[in-house]
Amino acid sequence: MTPSERPPSRAGAPQDGVRTITDAKALSAMANPFRSRMMDALKVDGPSTASGLAARTGQAVGSASHHLKVLSEAGLVEEAPELAKDRRERWWRLVDPGTRWSRADFASDTAAVTAAYAAEALIVQRQFERVQEWNANAATVPEWDDAAFATQNWLRLSPSELREFSGELIDVLLRWSHRDTPDDGVERESVFVFARGFPAQP
Repeated sequence: MTPSERPPSRAGAPQDGVRTITDAKALSAMANPFRSRMMDALKVDGPSTASGLAARTGQAVGSASHHLKVLSEAGLVEEAPELAKDRRERWWRLVDPGTRWSRADFASDTAAVTAAYAAEALIVQRQFERVQEWNANAATVPEWDDAAFATQNWLRLSPSELREFSGELIDVLLRWSHRDTPDDGVERESVFVFARGFPAQP
């Protein structure tokens, strides 16, 4: 489950626009670095064309078009024809603003479990890379360096308490994510926030 998402109230039921992934095809589609970045770009910047996503993610337009086809076949992106200026122009958007999944839902599907691990490994890798990129460049933007934060804590919890804690934390992230941006002339940038909670030992 990614940081901006919350568990649904029942299996397969979307909540706050977050889709619960229930098939290996969608997981496999996300377990690709370019497709993962393209979905992030669509979430941050909104609908885009293949050429726009290619420029945003540093790949050829043909490659971006192929990845969009894979994401579309997996039900993760869809065309936005109302944005096209003519018949040749194709715009794409996310079907859902967020996704989540649980490996427990795929216990009997080896391919799906493998795809889930691959997708999660990619997410962790991208989180680590983003932290590295920030640390390497933080000194160039002192106003953001002063505002950025990192925290870690050790808690003693039961599984049910960890679920309750995650729900409270995700509620805060969703509240800030879904708020109406004030029209106050203040310059704002996309900010990446992630959190994880799992049993571990010092």
